[in-house]
Amino acid sequence: MSAPPTAAALTVGVIAGGRGARLGGLDKAWLEQGGTPQVLRWHTRFAPQAARFLVSANRDLARYAAHGIETVVDRTPDAGPMSGLDALAAAIDTPWLLTLPVDLCDADARLLPMLAMLAGDCGACAEDDDGVQPLVALWPTQALRRGAAEALACGDYAVRVLQRRLGMGVVRLQGVRFGNLNTPDDLIDAGIAAP
Repeated sequence: MSAPPTAAALTVGVIAGGRGARLGGLDKAWLEQGGTPQVLRWHTRFAPQAARFLVSANRDLARYAAHGIETVVDRTPDAGPMSGLDALAAAIDTPWLLTLPVDLCDADARLLPMLAMLAGDCGACAEDDDGVQPLVALWPTQALRRGAAEALACGDYAVRVLQRRLGMGVVRLQGVRFGNLNTPDDLIDAGIAAP
C-alpha cells in the first residue's frame, strides 16, 4: 500500500477501554488537553479521514453518545487492549482499521499516510522515538478479526505477538514522539490538570 486507504475503506478506532489504574481510575478519554477532552481531540483530527469513527469503551457510554460518538464494549473482559481490538474489528465492515490509544499526547493527521506508505497488504504499526507503539497501527480488518479472536481464545493477549503473526510491518517515524498519559507525571508534563 503506497497511498492511504480511501475514507470509504477506513474506520478509525480509538482504544479507551482501560481502567486508568495508574491514574487512580481516571477515565483518560475525558482528560482535557488544551481544554478539549482526549477523545474529542482524536475525533476532530481523524474522523474526517474515515467512513466511521468508533471508540472501544467500557464506561460512561452516555457521555460519548452525547457527543455523537459511537462506542463498542469489550466482548471479552479483562484481556487488555486485545479486547478493544477484538470489539472494534467485530463491529466494522471497512477493510482497514486505524487504531489509536486514547491516551496519546500527540498525533497528527499525517499519521495515516505515513503508516500506509509502508504498510503493504498486512498492515503496520508505528515506531516513534520512544520505540514501537503497537496500538498506533493500520490493520487489515479481516486478518485482525481472525487473529484477535484466536489470541483471546488461547489467552495470548500480547498485541505485538499478534502483529508478528499477521506479518505486520513497523514504520519508523523519525523525529515523532506520541507520548502517553499513564502516570500523574505524564499529566503534568502534558499540562493536564487531573479532575
